[in-house]
Amino acid sequence: MVPVTYPPEPWVLHGNAYASLWLADAARLPPAPIRPVTVRGRAVVGTAFVDYRPPGLAYHELAVAVLVRRGWRLGVSVTQIWVDSPVSRAGGRELWGIPKELATFDSPTSAHDDRGPIAHLATSSARSGLRLPLAASTWQVLGAALARTPLRATARVAPLRATWRVNPAGPLKWLPARPLVSVALTGLRLRFGPRAA
Repeated sequence: MVPVTYPPEPWVLHGNAYASLWLADAARLPPAPIRPVTVRGRAVVGTAFVDYRPPGLAYHELAVAVLVRRGWRLGVSVTQIWVDSPVSRAGGRELWGIPKELATFDSPTSAHDDRGPIAHLATSSARSGLRLPLAASTWQVLGAALARTPLRATARVAPLRATWRVNPAGPLKWLPARPLVSVALTGLRLRFGPRAA
């Protein structure tokens, strides 16, 4: 098998995203490398469909991240993620320990893999929003170690109504019926990495 080459870190990506925040039953979550932050047995989870465009890598993504804490540091751990780019899959796994899997995107907000549908998102038109800075770190298992990777982003953030339809027999069947809040992130510029020492 020919190895897949990918850009070195950091990756600077551009695009648009639709993201939702949930309170999900912590006992039903996919495993994370650090204990999730919970509120009465419920974990804070983010999901997002992202449409990355040039400049930078161009691909689609469906990501699930759980809010975690290590000591005083808050961050997120990506527990499930699908992309339609072998380059992104290889780079995410090998640079940062992000467990990317391949999927087919029927549109920027609808994905399936070889087992069937994963999720589809229907949204209203986003209202006018504000351009805001965003910052976080991901915590992932890389080899035998725990890797922390900072990310920095800016985007115009606007609230919207979002309806998620997930395959009841699929990998996101644990999601609650409705998210707490949903936003559109337009004109997204994301700098991911380099991984912290």
